Amino acid sequence: MAFDYDLFVVGAGSGGLSAAKQAASYGARVAIAEQDLVGGTCAVRGCIPKKLMVYASRFPALFHNAAGYGWNAGQPSLDWEYFIAAVDQEVRRLSHLHSGYLNKTGVELIQHHATFLGPHTLEVGDRKVSAAKILIAVGGRPLKPDFPGMEYAITSDQMFHLPHQPQHLAIIGAGYIGVEFASIMNGLGTQVTQIIRQDQILRGFEADIQTRVQSGLTQHGVQILTNTLVKQVEPVPEGLKLILTGDEKEAITADVVLAATGRVPNVETLGLENAGVDVVHSSLEGPGYSAKGAIAVDEYSRTSQPNIFAVGDCTNRINLTPVAIGEGRAFADTEFGHHRRAMSYQNVPSAVFSTPEAATVGMSEALAREKFGDSVKCYRSQHRPLFHSLTGQDEQTLIKLVVDCQSERVLGAHMVGEQAAEIIQGMAIAINMGATKKDFDRTLGIHPTTAEEFVTLR
Repeated sequence: MAFDYDLFVVGAGSGGLSAAKQAASYGARVAIAEQDLVGGTCAVRGCIPKKLMVYASRFPALFHNAAGYGWNAGQPSLDWEYFIAAVDQEVRRLSHLHSGYLNKTGVELIQHHATFLGPHTLEVGDRKVSAAKILIAVGGRPLKPDFPGMEYAITSDQMFHLPHQPQHLAIIGAGYIGVEFASIMNGLGTQVTQIIRQDQILRGFEADIQTRVQSGLTQHGVQILTNTLVKQVEPVPEGLKLILTGDEKEAITADVVLAATGRVPNVETLGLENAGVDVVHSSLEGPGYSAKGAIAVDEYSRTSQPNIFAVGDCTNRINLTPVAIGEGRAFADTEFGHHRRAMSYQNVPSAVFSTPEAATVGMSEALAREKFGDSVKCYRSQHRPLFHSLTGQDEQTLIKLVVDCQSERVLGAHMVGEQAAEIIQGMAIAINMGATKKDFDRTLGIHPTTAEEFVTLR
């Protein structure tokens, strides 16, 4: 049977783009369908615009801290409309670049929704197309909790398009998305109340990271209501009233309510049943998120249909942008590059761009002790960064190494503090190479830096 394409990709996010361009580089005839801006969650409504908001949120602290060094920064103010427009302009610029990259590599972009008609055929807009292989890379979407009044709440997608800066933002959720937006909006000058159903944020992360980030948020002015649930949201003349239960029962009123209670695979409208593609229900602990109705795949990203594959957040694996990119490239290498390989999920680094910032790679102390028992030893340091010796701020940086004493191998590295993500990225290389504590000890540090602490722990 002759097909229109060797590969048809559904979804032009991180995973889909990497797979499409890699497959095209091997000479495959490739098309990709995307009904939204090209770039996916990360570029359009996730990593990139969020990080721009993180940068903006840290200027007030810099203005304040400058006084400790003799600078007079005056009274700074934020032009919210200008800022939001600038972020949107950058998002659209990046999306245009991604479209250009597809064109340069010979990948046909079809800007319509795609629905399966069968294992080899799809309806894309008003067209029917066929492909020898099909890759699903549609990502995930925010999930709102199910209780009365949630139609008045927004999700993280809308946070980048708020026409006015909220005076008071209520956040429901303890995951990294809720934590990051709590930090961002607090830094920008909005009053923030974060409502979490347990006693700590960031479930699944290293315990020291949970504790230090939570105390840091509180220190910077975020109000965290622990062991508390939202029963109902209702509009009132002052804004939105949240009816609470649990440890905190007094209702609160906010301008905007952000539901940051998780994400789910975005697969409902694909017509997977027409192609015989199975889904699986799973719960993923850690920096990813729980996956309900995720597409079931094997180690080579193959679904229950031998010619249909899936990568990224629509599958039941770790949901991070670099993972999706790696999965997409591994798929293309295997299916079109004659280089069969599977994606490795060991020692995947991740970060939380909160204030204070956190990053981690490898095993947590709890997981290491569960696997290696009493042979695990932890090296830990907490100190005030040199920068704050003149600011007067009581900021603390935490660094931690988890080590297996029998092999002397470093199992995990964790950090809370400024530049945590940049520093842990380097630690990830060492841990993936199997570095031992002696390797760290033999390495000279760059003084004075925070990173040198990782090679001076004793």
